[in-house]
Amino acid sequence: MATPLVRLASLDLIRGFVAVGRRMSVTLAAEDLCLTQSAVSRQIHSLEDALGLSLFHRGYRSISFTPAGERLYRTADSVVRQLQDAFDSLRPAERQPVTITASIGVTALWLLPRLGNLQQRHPSLDVRVAANDKPLDLRAEGIDLGIRYASAETAPSGATRLFDESIIPVAHPSLGLARLDPHSLSQQVLLEFEGPRRPLLRWADHLGAMGLADVRPRSILRFNQYDQVVQAALSGQGIALGRAALVEPLVADGRLIALGDGPARTSGYAYWLYRADDAARQDVADVADWIIGEARTHEPANDSVHTVREAVAVALS
Repeated sequence: MATPLVRLASLDLIRGFVAVGRRMSVTLAAEDLCLTQSAVSRQIHSLEDALGLSLFHRGYRSISFTPAGERLYRTADSVVRQLQDAFDSLRPAERQPVTITASIGVTALWLLPRLGNLQQRHPSLDVRVAANDKPLDLRAEGIDLGIRYASAETAPSGATRLFDESIIPVAHPSLGLARLDPHSLSQQVLLEFEGPRRPLLRWADHLGAMGLADVRPRSILRFNQYDQVVQAALSGQGIALGRAALVEPLVADGRLIALGDGPARTSGYAYWLYRADDAARQDVADVADWIIGEARTHEPANDSVHTVREAVAVALS
């Protein structure tokens, strides 16, 4: 006749016994159960007292099953594994967010302002943004999608080109500027990105290309993050070299003015979308399609940007 339920040892005691049997170590079993070593030892002793026999041979820094312990373990471990599987199957699946990484500047100026569009299109989608200026190994970091600034030669294999890089001088309307000339430059503060060497984003290179290398501005403010450069321009602190794709929305709504007489300059660099897995799950594919769509539809919204776009086209021809 089977032992009545009321006389069965509690699940806590069985769980402690199985944990020790799997590890053959009270210390490691205690770590697995998030208990103290003494608490697990008491569980084993309580189970042995309830059965009236020993389940382990205890040696110096080692334990092993007694014949009774080995017999009980075979059954108990099988039952506990079935319970673990049952709990896993009954527990609602945890929804995994789609993780996107991009540089701090691209995240702040391009990605975040557009996330509302993504939420409208996919309202139940969970998204995680991981801003980082260093290119990351997506699989190693558990990231689904990345936006990376690179040349065609150094872009990640299989990456999708989002948009090219072109540079336009921009300033807040309160500065009253329409163009760059020696007089206005001598009266203004220049805002410069002091990140990794990017010739297009250095004022000395830009002024040299305009034939204004000898002009001295009032002063230069330097920043180690590109979004800080744009924020300083938005607060009227000086003239910035704007990455066209990132500042176009600010020009379109009048928060910045594109200084149309300054040449728009281009490079062989672009922004690329790369993926951790080409056969990604559907929500990752949805976000990738949305990013590509946003990049394809960021068209000029006013005459100032249109003038800059025409200058870019001329420069590329």
